[in-house]
Amino acid sequence: MSKRDPTGWMRAEYEALVAQSLDWKLRVLQGPSAPRSVVDGKRVIMLCSNNYLNLSNHPKVKRAAREAVKTHGAGSGSVRPIAGNMDLHEELERRIARFKRREAALFFMSGFAGNAGLIPQLAGEGDAILTDELNHGSIIDGVRLTKAQRVIYRHCDVGDLERALKEVDSWAKKILVITDGVFSMDGDIAPVGDIARVGEEFGAMIYVDDAHGEGVLGEGGRGVASHFQVEDKIQIELGTFSKALGVVGGYVAGSKDLRNYALNKSRTWLLSGSHPPAVAAACTAAIDVLETEPRHVKKLWSNTKYFKKRLVSMGFDIGRSATPITPVMLGDSATAKRFSDRLFEEGVFALPIVYPMVSKDRARIRNIVNAGLRREDLDEALVAYEKIGKELKVLA
Repeated sequence: MSKRDPTGWMRAEYEALVAQSLDWKLRVLQGPSAPRSVVDGKRVIMLCSNNYLNLSNHPKVKRAAREAVKTHGAGSGSVRPIAGNMDLHEELERRIARFKRREAALFFMSGFAGNAGLIPQLAGEGDAILTDELNHGSIIDGVRLTKAQRVIYRHCDVGDLERALKEVDSWAKKILVITDGVFSMDGDIAPVGDIARVGEEFGAMIYVDDAHGEGVLGEGGRGVASHFQVEDKIQIELGTFSKALGVVGGYVAGSKDLRNYALNKSRTWLLSGSHPPAVAAACTAAIDVLETEPRHVKKLWSNTKYFKKRLVSMGFDIGRSATPITPVMLGDSATAKRFSDRLFEEGVFALPIVYPMVSKDRARIRNIVNAGLRREDLDEALVAYEKIGKELKVLA
């Protein structure tokens, strides 16, 4: 009998990643995620955090977390179906539903858990799922867990979606159309209004993952469905608190039927310990801040427009971005990595996005603009961009 090394393959796989420069090298955030942060001992301008509105540092959000620990302890002690369903969780779900103008909502451990746990319960054998080719990995994993027939339509191509709908209409018992609201690599916005219109013609369920849209788009930051004014035509909205709302945790919002169904069927919800009281309370406070202090969203967009305009005027290509996610397209992966390293040396923290996260000729630096950045912060970052762009011959 041969002597088998049960874990040696892990080292080989990792070393292969290292050899191709595809491994993640983690940097360490030392302190809060703020517009000016300390990373690996260096003070830098933060341009790669999803904390769009800087709410993770808002006094009301932090105070709510502290008070919840005093009144409810550090943890819930259970999954929600047994003994971990706290009044704070129920209150948060009511606030989510009211904010999203929905009948009901269900709070998950994360947006990823929402997609991975709910999608497999929405479609099965004999059903069809139509999914955008650039949808997030959590959607991809959720779809793979189903027994439904999967059809991938071209990115944001409503004509191709309509073609696919016609193909499955004759045999599918249920049709589920899934799209990101904002695509996290390019910062472009899905044509959710047209998707909803076409889907309605075929009686399809429309599922929008709005992780990067809420707090950014729509009336009062209500997201992409509000942006296109089709909230009544979207059956399922998935969101997260880990981005613009500054905390952590995911949710699905829709009808009472959706909540009741998901609560009883989704194993990532049923079998995960519930969020600590501090998290639930902080999430509720974040919604309160978003609703009562509109200046944060306004400042985010003011900063975004300024930053994009200056980059383009320098000669950088920012792709098809229409949101605070602002890629600087560089093409070559090695160039993107070198550019990011040089930015860090100049005091700007912005990471490269390279293959296999994007195609081999589409490497870029992905910047995410923050409402807490001052004009002088942006100007300092832009000076670094211009300097390095010329140094690496990206700019003439």
